[in-house]
Amino acid sequence: MTIGGANLVGALWTVWAAYWFVAARSVKQTRRLESPLSRAAHIVPLFVAVWLLWTPALPDHVLEGRFLPDAPATYWTGVVLVAAGLLFAIRARNVLGRNWSGLVTVKQDHELIRSGPYRFVRHPIYTGLLVAFAGSAIARGEWRGLVALAIVFAALWRKLKLEEQWMIETFGDAYLRYRAEVRALIPFVL
Repeated sequence: MTIGGANLVGALWTVWAAYWFVAARSVKQTRRLESPLSRAAHIVPLFVAVWLLWTPALPDHVLEGRFLPDAPATYWTGVVLVAAGLLFAIRARNVLGRNWSGLVTVKQDHELIRSGPYRFVRHPIYTGLLVAFAGSAIARGEWRGLVALAIVFAALWRKLKLEEQWMIETFGDAYLRYRAEVRALIPFVL
């Protein structure tokens, strides 16, 4: 659904992507980087999910049936979730600072960040992105949105597991304590 011909969900994602691109310029030098094949294992599914959500029509209209009513309340609930999720991811990105990377990496002089959103979840950028994708799925209201959300969750969970392994190797007991104290994606739950 669009309001007044303007797709607010798409606009929010576009602003977020522009910010993400600009913020990526000021990061520390990489000490360790995942392989291209590993990178593709989470990037390709993310592109598939984005295509599912934003392509105007799927072949044979598969998954275009609605799981939510095409109503303003549905759309605006989705918009609020997209905005909240993207703002949470941006906040986490700001707290992470120069340690951030869009790929699984270990940076030179990498720091273990436990402040800001990292007090509540170990991977708040992923939490924010999952909330934003859930909002996008709600705003669209079609089954393909739920499929896209499941794909995003699987891709980010795979990436999260690799990052956890590297953080344990880098920070040892300090990361193990952090992992025991703070949940991965959903405070007090997951």
